[in-house]
Amino acid sequence: MSHYTKQDILQLVEDEDVEFIRLQFTDLFGTLKNVAITKTQLERALNNQYVFDGSSIEGFARVEESDMYLYPDLDTFAIFPWRPQQGKVARIICDVYGANEKPYKGDPRGVLKRVIADAKEMGYEFQVGPECEFFLLNTDDEGNPTLETRERAGYFDLGPNDSGENARRDIVLTMEDMGCEIDASHHEVAAGQHEVDFKYKQALAIADDFMTFKLAVKTVAKRHGLFASFMPKPKADVAGSGVHLNMSLTRDGENIFYDPEGRYGLSKEAYYFIGGIMKHIQAMTLIMNPLVNSYKRLVPGYEAPTDVAWSFTNRTPLIRIPMVKDSNKRIELRNPDPSMNPYLALALCLAAGLDGIKNQIKPPAEVQMNVFAMSDAEKETLNIARLPESLKEAIDWFEADEFVRNVLGNHICNKLLKIKKQEWVTYRTQVTDWELEEYLYKF
Repeated sequence: MSHYTKQDILQLVEDEDVEFIRLQFTDLFGTLKNVAITKTQLERALNNQYVFDGSSIEGFARVEESDMYLYPDLDTFAIFPWRPQQGKVARIICDVYGANEKPYKGDPRGVLKRVIADAKEMGYEFQVGPECEFFLLNTDDEGNPTLETRERAGYFDLGPNDSGENARRDIVLTMEDMGCEIDASHHEVAAGQHEVDFKYKQALAIADDFMTFKLAVKTVAKRHGLFASFMPKPKADVAGSGVHLNMSLTRDGENIFYDPEGRYGLSKEAYYFIGGIMKHIQAMTLIMNPLVNSYKRLVPGYEAPTDVAWSFTNRTPLIRIPMVKDSNKRIELRNPDPSMNPYLALALCLAAGLDGIKNQIKPPAEVQMNVFAMSDAEKETLNIARLPESLKEAIDWFEADEFVRNVLGNHICNKLLKIKKQEWVTYRTQVTDWELEEYLYKF
């Protein structure tokens, strides 16, 4: 990541012929927002003087306290490669502050920064590498998305079967142009499904990159005549899209999850970190899997985890320990999906892991068998808990976990629960095509 001063950015804007700057931030539900300003207003924005109406943002302020400030993070300045090269467009990611000039308690990025600061006090830096899946779908004659795809490629296939590889290549190049490092990309299991893996990086930068990634994917896909969807489960008969989170802690640049004397090369801190996540994961699921549709992915038979267990290399449990060497030792959390708010999700992962370290929470015994093939009786014998099976269950677990709610704060929790409870009620009142097909003529 580049390190810019105000003067650096003002000079870059002049040198690169930038005419518009988008001041970006993320709302409570993981939706990217922005205000576009011209370069004549840039200096005011760089001095933290840009005011916007927070009452119009879902989950933000009440109308009577709506004035909010955008504080640009100067190091996030980047020029959009897909915009005109004369009169260019750039972006700066911002923190949200209240009228009192203090960090806004409802800003997801601020929550992650606070937990990162807690980790720093313990001597830790949180490193993350997401693996994000998504679909590239055909559009109709009017440009609206369909569920159809032009190709029938499978896992790791290449062209010409993988007709989306050109779009995927352009996505990777676009991310690289914006300073976001990509480790690898490939076709996924389902037709039209793709995966892009991020290079390991500090957590705040990764969360910023994740939001940039979703914007870049949708933009590039449109240029290829396609529609990109991060919906967790757009098709019932194929695997859904997940975001596997590879995580580790460093101290003074050294990976503390690695211990050559530990089982599987893992340190006691790594095991405690796993223990903390497993303790709180059922409540965390509301953030990791925030939609009604998220729980259509977390079902048996489609590769996504359904149970709270961990294992070395085995891909069926919730947490996997990848077979990597020495300084690359990490844990992989497999239940999140791309509809998550990355700032809140990473904040909870880090906070739960630190809770595990502070309180020396040991994880249960490793599960070496295929969890997907185990009976309910076998799982009960091994004390394997299940993940929530619906948004309603996730809400109940979230309300019951005081630790998780304290990490996010009352403002975010109250706003989140209000919206998610209404989402569940709305879903429950729907009559689906499946119900009509199954019941209308039968009863």
